Amino acid sequence: MSGRREEPGELPPYAERVLEVVELVPPGRVMTYGDVAEWLGEGGPRQVGRVLALYGGAVPWWRVVRADGVLLAGHELRALDHYREEGTPLREAARDADGHLPRLDLRRARWDGGAADADTGDGAHT
Repeated sequence: MSGRREEPGELPPYAERVLEVVELVPPGRVMTYGDVAEWLGEGGPRQVGRVLALYGGAVPWWRVVRADGVLLAGHELRALDHYREEGTPLREAARDADGHLPRLDLRRARWDGGAADADTGDGAHT
């Protein structure tokens, strides 16, 4: 075997960097998994998702989302509570949508690491 082994309780360096970015996302805003990877300049959406699945419980995991705005399967209601509490922009679900759950309004909620003002939309992707 080669490579550095992590001590028990020690985060892999990539995971530590991902979690640091997640903590920067302001309340009411979101980044996609791909946005986080792009911000870091390494990895990809799947790697970011894996880090959050393994280590994301102590950070605002609900602020990192799928690129289509669909709520994370199995965590929809918990995430929705957070979005409503933080005032994250949502789009109403279509009547034929599974479970009638809303989607994130990525046009308004997406944050690119710029201005942290969630009310004006500054720093949001278009």
